[in-house]
Amino acid sequence: MNVGAMISKALNAKSMIMLVAASATSAIGVLPAVAGPEQLAHVLVSEITQPPRGWIEFCARQPGECPSTMTTPQDLALSRKEWRDLVRVNNWVNETIKPLTDLQHWGVVERWSYPDDGYGDCEDYALLKRRMLIEAGWPREALLLTLVRGADGEGHAVLTVTTDKGDYVLDNQNENVVPWTETGYRFVKRQSQSDPNVWVSLGDSRATVATASARKHSQ
Repeated sequence: MNVGAMISKALNAKSMIMLVAASATSAIGVLPAVAGPEQLAHVLVSEITQPPRGWIEFCARQPGECPSTMTTPQDLALSRKEWRDLVRVNNWVNETIKPLTDLQHWGVVERWSYPDDGYGDCEDYALLKRRMLIEAGWPREALLLTLVRGADGEGHAVLTVTTDKGDYVLDNQNENVVPWTETGYRFVKRQSQSDPNVWVSLGDSRATVATASARKHSQ
C-alpha cells in the first residue's frame, strides 16, 4: 500500500484508530497533567495578527480546506481514551511521513501542503495530524496550527490541542505528546478557536505567573 492510500485509509474515522494503533511503537503511558499553577494550563492568547503566508497560500490552492465560519470555541474533554488516540496519531504520522524541506520538495522556500506523497516538513506533519483528528470526529476548535520558535530562534510549526486539562503539543520533532510548558518553545501565533482563518498572537503565561509569584514573595 502506498503512502497516499495509507493516509486515505487512516482518514476513515472507523479505521483510523486501528491503523495508528498498529503503527504505534512507543508506550502510550498515562495522561500527564500540566504541572504548576492553573494559569499555566493554557498558552496566553493575545490580539488578532496576520495569518502566516503559508496558510494563506494553502487556502488559496485548497479553499475547501479553509471554510471561514465563526464557531464557539471549545476545548476537548480529554479522557484516557482520547489521550491514547492522540498519542497514536502523533506516532503514526511521525513514523509514516519522511522529513523533506519545501525547497527540496517543491523548489520553493515555503509551501504548506498535506504530505500525501509521504514527504513533508513541520507544518505538513501538523496539517495531517489536524486533518486525521477532525475526520475522526474531534472538534476543529480544539485543533490549532501553531507557530513557535526554538531556543536557536528558528521558526517551527506544531499542532496544539486545547483540552480541559490544558494545552498539549503534537510535534514531528518529539515522539511524545507533551504539555506546552514542556516543549522549550516560545509560542508566537496560532489559529483562533473561533475561526481557522483568523490567527492570534500568543504570550507566555509562564512569565506572567513567575512575575506574580515573585511579587507575592517580595511583599
